[in-house]
Amino acid sequence: MAKAADRTEITVELPFKLESIAKAAAPGGAEGMWHRYIISQGTNTIEGVRAGTHAEVTTLVHDMVERLNERREGKHRPKAKR
Repeated sequence: MAKAADRTEITVELPFKLESIAKAAAPGGAEGMWHRYIISQGTNTIEGVRAGTHAEVTTLVHDMVERLNERREGKHRPKAKR
C-alpha cells in the first residue's frame, strides 16, 4: 500500500485540468449569470463559482488552470498590466 507522501508526490506530478463548467444559481445576495466550475488534479478538486457568460468564465478558468500548472512546474509569467 502506498504511503500518503507517495500519493502526494504522484498527485503533484499530475497537471491541473478543467473538468466542467455549468450554469449555477447566483450566491446569496448576488445577481446576474453565474457558473460553477470544477478543476481537478488527480483525485484533488477545486470547485468554485464565477459571474459572467459561459465564454467569459471559460476564459477566466482556463487562465486559472494555466497559472496553477505554471506554479506546479515552478515557472513564473509576468503579471498582466491593468
